[in-house]
Amino acid sequence: MTDAPLVISEIFGPTFQGEGPQLGQRCGFVRLGRCNLACEFCDTAYSWDWTRFDPREELSEQSVDAVVARLATMGIETVIITGGEPLLQQQRLVPLIGEFRRLNWKTSVETAGTLAWDADPRLVDQWVVSPKLANSGMSAQRRLHYDVLTKFATAGAAFKFVVVELGDLDEVENIVSRAGVPSSNVWVMPEGTSAPVVAKRTAELADSVLKRGWNLTTRLHVLAWGDTRGR
Repeated sequence: MTDAPLVISEIFGPTFQGEGPQLGQRCGFVRLGRCNLACEFCDTAYSWDWTRFDPREELSEQSVDAVVARLATMGIETVIITGGEPLLQQQRLVPLIGEFRRLNWKTSVETAGTLAWDADPRLVDQWVVSPKLANSGMSAQRRLHYDVLTKFATAGAAFKFVVVELGDLDEVENIVSRAGVPSSNVWVMPEGTSAPVVAKRTAELADSVLKRGWNLTTRLHVLAWGDTRGR
């Protein structure tokens, strides 16, 4: 099983988790290739948008052992699996996460919440589900699957929402209410790939997010390094 290949966009670290409930935590990243969505503001389109990028240059197939060996050079204790959409490769992820557990590494998986996880959810230490809002440019039918979101909410996942303006918070409210997400598990994050934009939107959102009883996350990697790939 450890020889099953994964389609990898990039592996990088050590770095900090820049978003959500693990903000500021030292970690390594495994970014898987391909996605079933197409957010207009996506800052990792190189992992899936083949109208703009060449998959022959952007993707590689790597074994579980190769991925683990690369991460082992980083001196990290937490691995963030992201995408793209990681759950497109969930059968390959199970042996990878099994290796992480054997090494006493904690695993966080970031998903858009459109695909169900068929294995034991307890294999993953931290689920971060990021349902897409209307500001992503996609229809609700494509981006919101409440049967899946409800299962993740029941499993205690953190929910992270990319917000552009205050009006987006009403849509967040509707989604978390319908999916049954506790307020303590809701994280609002300003959209932006430059420090000035992230800082401005964080300030604009802070009071309203606080009043709704939710958590607010900035984008630490953008504040520290801008829109630099692999940080």
